Amino acid sequence: MKKLRVGIIYGGRSGEHEVSLASAAAVFKNLDPTRYETVPIKIEKDGRWMLPERPPAIDKAADVIHGASAGAIGAGESREAQIVAHPGRETLLTGVPLDVVFPVLHGPYGEDGTVQGLLELANVPYVGAGVLASSVGMDKAAMKLVFAAKGLPICDYDVVLRRDWQGDERATLQTVVGRLGFPVFVKPANLGSSVGISKAKHVAELRTAIKLAAEFDRKVIVEAAVPQAREIEVAVLGNDDPEASVPGEIIPSGEFYDYDAKYVSDDSRTVIPAEIDAARAAEVRALAIAAFKAIDGAGMARVDFLLAGDSQVLYLNEVNTIPGFTTISMYAKMWEASGISYSDLIDRLIELALERHRDKSRNLTSYQPRI
Repeated sequence: MKKLRVGIIYGGRSGEHEVSLASAAAVFKNLDPTRYETVPIKIEKDGRWMLPERPPAIDKAADVIHGASAGAIGAGESREAQIVAHPGRETLLTGVPLDVVFPVLHGPYGEDGTVQGLLELANVPYVGAGVLASSVGMDKAAMKLVFAAKGLPICDYDVVLRRDWQGDERATLQTVVGRLGFPVFVKPANLGSSVGISKAKHVAELRTAIKLAAEFDRKVIVEAAVPQAREIEVAVLGNDDPEASVPGEIIPSGEFYDYDAKYVSDDSRTVIPAEIDAARAAEVRALAIAAFKAIDGAGMARVDFLLAGDSQVLYLNEVNTIPGFTTISMYAKMWEASGISYSDLIDRLIELALERHRDKSRNLTSYQPRI
């Protein structure tokens, strides 16, 4: 059987570059060599596309953050790649034929629809969400509008534009506090992995938090904190008929699940399956699929929820269209607990990418009027 040539894109121009290296390393390690030929494609932090001699071989993002050896991070001899959005087998990179692409990119310029748009122009099958779902899944403000339109449960929030913040900090603070009170969470609208996120319990903290978030994005989301929140997650897999995994729970080492708790500290814990009753688990899984469909998801997503400890009200937090993808990431662990191994999960994602591309290829791209 002919091997599929899989281009794995990783790295990227975002604050989640290191997380992407760890996710990609796991994919390279677990792709079946009898079925696939892999092509490492690294996007450097400055945006250059490179063809490394060898892929990364690290276990977790903390290895990169703490200064892993160059050998573990991969590369060796690299040559710069020339991007060509030209339909055909050498569709993306000149001289590099690819059958399917697996973007393992987290954050802006990779998970936000930009790379997906390039892959659409190149007419190459690719793993994961399309342009629309990727864009909506990255922009928390747009995502909340979609969820609200579908009647999905979300917490109260406000959107602050950097322009308005820089124009009149005092008026902005008054508006936010008047609408939401305290405590609140403050986030850049277009970033993941909890980069730039703060919890504010009073005006001074809110000012600092908005200032920090506005360094990362022109839009800032301020959300009313869910009391005594439990962080529940569900993995979704599929295209038009997606399925949901058993739910899992994150028990963060700190007050909330920030970047350090996710990737630097080893003190956070995960519980899979989450310790919730069967009825609540079914509700979470159904809402995860509804959220996935609301943004027109494809391939995979991790859907995050907040369960209020006092009222037991469940809130939909966000959809991650390219979740952390190491073997110890929640997405993979929840599917493992649901009966799908990491290697089988990769196979399914590639099959879904090819299926979606075949379906899209049925679309007419020209119209001949009947006279």
